[in-house]
Amino acid sequence: MNIEKDLLFWLQKGVIGQNEVEDVKKQIQEYIEIKTPRIEQEVNRMFHEKLIRTPKERLKIAKKLKRYEAVKQVDYDDDQFWHLMSADGLENLKRLKTELNKVGEGFCLAKWNQVTIHLQNGTNHSCHHPSPHKVPIEELRGSPSALHNTKYKKELRKQMLNNEKPKECDYCWKVEDSNPESFSDRIMKSGEGWAFPYFHGIKKSTALEDVIPSYVEISFSNQCNMACGYCDVKSSSRWQSEIENLGPYPTSIHYNNTEWMKNGEIYPIPYTQPNPYREAFWKWWPDLFPKLHTFRITGGEPLIQKDTFKVLDYIIDNPTINPQLELSVNSNLSGPQDLIDEFIDKIKYICDKDLVWNFGLFTSIESWGKHAEYMRDGMDTDKFWSNCENFLQRVPKGSLTLMSTYNATSVFSFDQVIERAADYKRRFYNGKRYRHYACMLDISFIRQPEFLQLRILPTDLLQKCHEHLALMEKHSEEHYGNIFKHGHVGFYDFEREKMRRMIDWAESPLEDVDWLIRQRKDFVAFLDEFDKRRNKNFLETFPEMEDFYNGCKSL
Repeated sequence: MNIEKDLLFWLQKGVIGQNEVEDVKKQIQEYIEIKTPRIEQEVNRMFHEKLIRTPKERLKIAKKLKRYEAVKQVDYDDDQFWHLMSADGLENLKRLKTELNKVGEGFCLAKWNQVTIHLQNGTNHSCHHPSPHKVPIEELRGSPSALHNTKYKKELRKQMLNNEKPKECDYCWKVEDSNPESFSDRIMKSGEGWAFPYFHGIKKSTALEDVIPSYVEISFSNQCNMACGYCDVKSSSRWQSEIENLGPYPTSIHYNNTEWMKNGEIYPIPYTQPNPYREAFWKWWPDLFPKLHTFRITGGEPLIQKDTFKVLDYIIDNPTINPQLELSVNSNLSGPQDLIDEFIDKIKYICDKDLVWNFGLFTSIESWGKHAEYMRDGMDTDKFWSNCENFLQRVPKGSLTLMSTYNATSVFSFDQVIERAADYKRRFYNGKRYRHYACMLDISFIRQPEFLQLRILPTDLLQKCHEHLALMEKHSEEHYGNIFKHGHVGFYDFEREKMRRMIDWAESPLEDVDWLIRQRKDFVAFLDEFDKRRNKNFLETFPEMEDFYNGCKSL
């Protein structure tokens, strides 16, 4: 590769200016020094797929690939499959499924490389499908990495390597048994960039080794300034305080009953008290951080927790340790404004200086105005949307994901959320963001509590969901792709697909009528108590649901 020739190429494409020439020369030189035939092949593929647009992006990709090569330490054959950063696309997923099954039909890389840790109650799980299990304190005393590498989890890894299917992973077994051609989350997760490059090393392991995971989700505590109607004691200190003082809600299965948590020794440790799990995490952190591919902070509410800012300060103070990190943070964006402003300031600095690979802010909203404020108790929607815009304006490389926990109270105002998301997509697209899009709408249906599920609604109210899907289709990427020559300002197909799947689920036949009657009774029992405890008025907030509410009341 000739530096001058490559420089001319980027100048002619118009992606760099004359004032950037010296910096670009350095980037080209560094790329030449680290590239290998395999790296160059993957870089070229990504360039042609328009995933690389500048010499700086090319260098970042090359550095990440170089890191994978060092980690894997495997011999490559002529098959280009193992040269990929991740297994994307139908044919690659088919090949990966075959390779996984050669090791064992229960083999899943997530059991090694992914972990969600709830430090407030000392539990973890790899993948979100299995229930969290307790991390024994005595195992932590030997090594803080037991936050991930418990004896329990090592036994499951052993089963997977022995062609067994752990019972706790039955979600994927049901998917695969129902349709042998399908791709369960076992396949999908194993094909991700945080898992796929580690296939050979994990395949050769004994299952007894302590593994440093590449994908970590962490909840430092349940400290939270909100108490959303569908949340729980584990994730909200306000819920914890309320249940301690007033007891569980008078539904058929007492909502937010904590006895089972106390019996299982997983009752949240108050954030004001010493927590041995949080202490273990920070002992582990210097070893964990350099190896991370993805790190996500969840809650509680992270922006009112000191640990979140400790992570950000660590990244700022150690800029060269892991610039390939994919960082994301959850926030309700409704806490103290000074903390939100400080957070945005730090994220702006981190992104401007390219101290991470990319950054994503995740927040939650599934209805509008007073509807949102009713169910998401503690939210100020004007403040919420203002902080969303402030983030998108001040952090030109970051992305915003609106997570919508679509429930029975969402149907009358979700259209306004769709319109606002579409507006953000168009208004804040700048061609500079790590993930191209400015805003993503991530729709999921509520599973618990069941009495807030869409499935309790009558057909006429469920029709609203179809209207919401039609609105998303109106703002589709295909439509805007014709106007703007790219689709990043419209709703992607997979965003719309989540809405379609939710509708299919909501409208699927109910096999148990008794279940429906019980949930509708619980719906009004919960809301009446919710109003009483929170000084709210459901019917004043949702007059559109009066007939449905009265019908449930009469059961």
